[in-house]
Amino acid sequence: MAAIRVSLPTHLKTLSHVDGEIVVEVDGAVTQRTVIDAVESKYPMLCGTIRDHVTKKRRPFIRFYACEEDLSNEDLDAPLPEAVVSGQETYFVIGAMAGG
Repeated sequence: MAAIRVSLPTHLKTLSHVDGEIVVEVDGAVTQRTVIDAVESKYPMLCGTIRDHVTKKRRPFIRFYACEEDLSNEDLDAPLPEAVVSGQETYFVIGAMAGG
């Protein structure tokens, strides 16, 4: 079981009543899908805020980053970098902004 550090945008921290990073336990393969599953399981009030309830696709103004790379358009079932799995790096859920 891996302990994954996750950073949420401020509005999702407020909704879930947390400060700073959260830590979720992922059993088996550590992918974007399993991490978000774990986040939604531990913080059910976030269900539907990060990804659509039905399609499970990322919401348009949410981005995913790890190890200084944008993973938003990567396959949700691709393994996350070892630095995230080992806890050295954080998995970031970022609220994107539109406009200039």
